[in-house]
Amino acid sequence: MQIRISWPAGNITATLDADTPTAQALAKALPLTSSACTWGEEVYFDTGIAVSRETDARQVVEPGTVAFWTDGDALALPYGPTPISRGDECRLASPCNVLGRLDGDPRALATVRGGDPIRVELIDDQG
Repeated sequence: MQIRISWPAGNITATLDADTPTAQALAKALPLTSSACTWGEEVYFDTGIAVSRETDARQVVEPGTVAFWTDGDALALPYGPTPISRGDECRLASPCNVLGRLDGDPRALATVRGGDPIRVELIDDQG
């Protein structure tokens, strides 16, 4: 399953594992619009959906991971260190459900500014 994440200065696509309960809940909620927040080199935003933390939730992830922060009902998109990282790692605020990966360079997210409108939509595989 592919999604597109757009903001005023750009957009990026991501490939999600459609088999997880969190990805399925997100797909049902799309398209969605939200307001971007930044935390170090991470972009996150409210999705309006609430899901439980999955058993394989992780706090330290690779740059470009698409994660769902269950504590904040938000998608979390780290592209570099956050304020609680040790060294260059991407350390999320708390363990998050891992949904998939951004396609391309995750540093494209560096152009997102706090308060930017964010739109997430499903990319139709048929077209």
